[in-house]
Amino acid sequence: MQEVLAFTAENVCRLTGLSARQLRYWDRTDFFSPELIDEFRQRAFGRIYSFRDVVGLRTISILRNVHRISLQELRRVGSWLLAHHETPWSSLRFALSGHKVVFADALRNVYVEPWGLGQAVIEIALEPIASNMREAANQLRERRSDQIGTVTRNRYVVHNAWVVAGTRIPTEAIWNFHRAGRDVPAIIREYPRLTPDDVHAAIKFENDRRRAA
Repeated sequence: MQEVLAFTAENVCRLTGLSARQLRYWDRTDFFSPELIDEFRQRAFGRIYSFRDVVGLRTISILRNVHRISLQELRRVGSWLLAHHETPWSSLRFALSGHKVVFADALRNVYVEPWGLGQAVIEIALEPIASNMREAANQLRERRSDQIGTVTRNRYVVHNAWVVAGTRIPTEAIWNFHRAGRDVPAIIREYPRLTPDDVHAAIKFENDRRRAA
């Protein structure tokens, strides 16, 4: 299944329940760094996270806030997730034995403590967490009604370019298609998240901007 490619730190906070301060600290101390690195890493939204990062951070958040797992044990989980980066979600699972993290012995299909065979454990499967994050990410992408037909900009989005609200689609890109003779349905085929109101608003905005220049 193709997954959403990139998330800002702000989105990651909303999806995982972690704070921006935690994300910055974990990145700075190499506990958990984003897979995708923005060239302006130090700015407010300079950390760009992949979907696998989001699932990993949500897993760590659950372990930290629900199961009260120590930072030392969470570091082991972070290293394990990194080592299994290419493994399908359905194959990824580990477990908790008290407040200790235990991982599966692939050959014997049992959970093993660093000092021997595991005891009774609580299994943690990654696929349900990934599925939950997919659904939450899709909801995150839904636009509010007050964003339809509205133009905005933010200095942390598309290098401060004017965009259609709730998207990263520059109004100038829509204007260029319009100038090239594309009608509204054709532009929407290029940008399926747009509505006719969005396209008309972007064209009007760019037209007014050029008249005022």
